[in-house]
Amino acid sequence: MKDNIRKAILAELKAARDIADAAEAADRDLNGEERAKVQTHVKTASDLKARGESSDDLSKQLGDLADGIGLNEPTGDKPEPDQYNKLAGHGKSNANHRKGLGQSFVDSSEFQTLIKSVPNGRFGEKAHVQSQPFGVKDLLTGVNRTTSAGALLTPDHLGLQDPFYQRPLTIRDLVTPGSTQTDTIEYVKLVSVTNNAAPVAEASTTAAIGSGSPAVTTAQGGVKPESAMVFEKSTTNVKTIAHWIPATKRALSDAGQIRTLIDAFLVYGLDEELEDQIVSGSGSGENLLGIANTSGVQTQAAPSGGDTVFDTTRKARTKVRIGGRANPTAYVFNPADWQTIDLLRDGNERFYGSGPFGMSTPQLWGLPVVESEAIAAGTAYVADWKWAVLWDREQASVQVTDSHADFFIRNLVAILVELRAAFGILRPSAFVKITL
Repeated sequence: MKDNIRKAILAELKAARDIADAAEAADRDLNGEERAKVQTHVKTASDLKARGESSDDLSKQLGDLADGIGLNEPTGDKPEPDQYNKLAGHGKSNANHRKGLGQSFVDSSEFQTLIKSVPNGRFGEKAHVQSQPFGVKDLLTGVNRTTSAGALLTPDHLGLQDPFYQRPLTIRDLVTPGSTQTDTIEYVKLVSVTNNAAPVAEASTTAAIGSGSPAVTTAQGGVKPESAMVFEKSTTNVKTIAHWIPATKRALSDAGQIRTLIDAFLVYGLDEELEDQIVSGSGSGENLLGIANTSGVQTQAAPSGGDTVFDTTRKARTKVRIGGRANPTAYVFNPADWQTIDLLRDGNERFYGSGPFGMSTPQLWGLPVVESEAIAAGTAYVADWKWAVLWDREQASVQVTDSHADFFIRNLVAILVELRAAFGILRPSAFVKITL
């Protein structure tokens, strides 16, 4: 009986792994239907295991067999976490997302091979350091994100975050994630739409338009009006964003310290620069072309003629609807500007907003408000942010070496982290830059 249950469990997990392997072979994430099937197989295996046998040997077999299956946590009725981890193995790709790049790196075979290359895992003065490049697939796009490019970091293991005075990163949670396999991306930019649709009477003559005396009109000829959509083919190049820091060989032997340096400083630095590029990249040289410098983005002038900042921001919202033919999804303000608006009071000294004890998510004219230091003070944006796309060309990767300058003779190593990405706006008119 137990043998039958064991076989049934292994069959369920093998079916789940086959689905995951097929997606990995196609270099893509599981779709909704596949993920549901995998979760069903794992849940069935869990139930069978609970009923039949719970030996450590079986758990190890299940864990080994299921290793590599990438799943999000199942919803609803699910096995206990420990049991689920043993059954599902939590595939390496998604586990890396949860752990962050630093933890993934110190857990990786590349780092373990590097550590094993020296006696007792300690780098001596004469030890040569050269790791293989390590990267995690889709770190730019993240997981479980439907409206953003995802978070490059998870909150795990960020012990040095506060000392580095990191700013909150929010812009990438608004734009659409994408991926590419090329260094140059061609995309179609919608410039304008002309809708000439109108009621048309049946033709009253077969004569050519303009012929005869008096000349036959288009109405008499039953000519249908022509509408137009103007598209513009645009290209954007993938750019590399990278930086490195020095560390001692002794620090390299400390996995916890290396993990923290990578996650709390190096990876965050890429994320911060990428957000700045999305907003204000010049497009020249190795810079991305950001929103502020994209032609076709609408503008809303500063308040004048008795208008207040509320009038100005509302007019900008309307421009997204009418000029951009889009549905605005959020305002983005510099924190200092949003503070000014938040503190505005009426004639009776009452806050227009929710005041100091408001607990709701900040909103303006029915839209969520996002604060970002990437936005220059004195300006703001309102947009249908899905028309901005961030393409991931190459995963964030980390490499360690002492082959830099005189690092080898100084017992130092360079820890390098880099990514490659591109950015573009498919409908510039869906974005409005507001002068406050």
